[in-house]
Amino acid sequence: MTGRADAARPAAVVVGGGLAGITAALRLAEADHRVTLVEGRPRLGGLAFSFQRGELTVDNGQHVYLRCCTAYRGLIERLGANRLVHLQDRLDVPVLGVSGPSGAPVRTLGRLRRAALPVPLHLAGSLARYPHLGPADRARVVRGALALQGLDLADPALDAVSFGDWLRRNGQNERTLAAMWDLVGVATLNARADQVSLALAAMVFKTGLLSDAGASDIGMAAVPLGAIHHDAALAELERAGVKVRLRARAAELKPGAPQHAVRLEGGELLSADTVVLAGAQDAAAALLPPEAIDGQHRLTEFGTAPILNVHVVYDRKVLRRPFFAALGSPVQWVFDRTGHSGLAGTDLGRSHPGAQYLALSQSAVESEIELPVAELRRRYLPELARLLPAAGGAEVLDFFVTRERTATFDPAPGSAALRPQARTKVPGLLLAGSWTATGWPATMEGAVRSGHAAADAALAGLGTRRPVDRGDGRWPR
Repeated sequence: MTGRADAARPAAVVVGGGLAGITAALRLAEADHRVTLVEGRPRLGGLAFSFQRGELTVDNGQHVYLRCCTAYRGLIERLGANRLVHLQDRLDVPVLGVSGPSGAPVRTLGRLRRAALPVPLHLAGSLARYPHLGPADRARVVRGALALQGLDLADPALDAVSFGDWLRRNGQNERTLAAMWDLVGVATLNARADQVSLALAAMVFKTGLLSDAGASDIGMAAVPLGAIHHDAALAELERAGVKVRLRARAAELKPGAPQHAVRLEGGELLSADTVVLAGAQDAAAALLPPEAIDGQHRLTEFGTAPILNVHVVYDRKVLRRPFFAALGSPVQWVFDRTGHSGLAGTDLGRSHPGAQYLALSQSAVESEIELPVAELRRRYLPELARLLPAAGGAEVLDFFVTRERTATFDPAPGSAALRPQARTKVPGLLLAGSWTATGWPATMEGAVRSGHAAADAALAGLGTRRPVDRGDGRWPR
């Protein structure tokens, strides 16, 4: 890396190696800082990571993004990882509904997909043919969408209102909530409409479905998440001159002038002009000095929400599409992970050449997150057989679960007031993470945006000239 002599370059320590920390570290390094990134775990990526289960490569959960997620897409580009992800040409979500007993289920397949038309006509044809709602309920959805378009996302009063209450006041019923609003909202907000702030829900639906015809096109990793968020990120951080310290946990922050100090668990002190706390909300709260932000005592009121992932390997192919959403079942979203996991190259895959690996992504499941694996197996395998006829006669070669007990912050009404800005009252101390005041829910997009916000605030505080921010969350140039 070129630049001023080390002694003349500002020093920065970024605490946390998730997407927020990766983004902040790269931005500060590009601004000619000497950056050290410390992460307590042996890998980068935060809560979007991969691990090995024997020969199988497993993502801890299924993470997707949308075309409107410009900040995350910008990070992917910055990491040189565009070839490692796939983005739909046009939104296309198979929605499989099931009713009736397990012995004779009735299955109905619908699709939510867009046409090459401007908003809001891009979804009109799909909605008109959507079999999970009758004509009257489809008209209700249109009424709700038009009402959403009229909301001002800058109105702070929206945060005090439940999305579910607002939907019912605008003509929605339990059928439209289940087949449309919660189908999308639970996956993006990790809570059902009655437990979600209208401000966050309106932001998701207006940005994702009503801002631009292509905004809702779905993207996802074409490789294990670790290949992007650890391998590619680590290579690019080191190329940018960032010193990455894995298995290095920050134990204490000592604010000071002219420099702060971060003490690691082993006792080592790292001095820095700038410190970015980019970890989870509880980790950041533990390191913050007293009165560093307004209402700091209220961080304890900032709840979390879990996500459960159920992983099943069958001895044969039971699903013929990359993913689908389910209605009328505890199952929410199902993804084919066969290729990503390397199953075909494992002993299990070689002994069962047609084997398929499915992952179920289950959000807003507080009542299930602690259930034993055996009970989850009894719950979900029959449901998969109800949804997928071939699963009923297939042998289950492996079944396991991954649990993220604090996957996201709780997006309940009133949560916006608990989300701090990047800048604190301590000069040179910044906050980043999807739980900060990004205006987005707890997503990969929100995490990357928070990293940009922290870097911008740090550089502005030092009077450093910054690249022009284009205002869309993409990498500044």
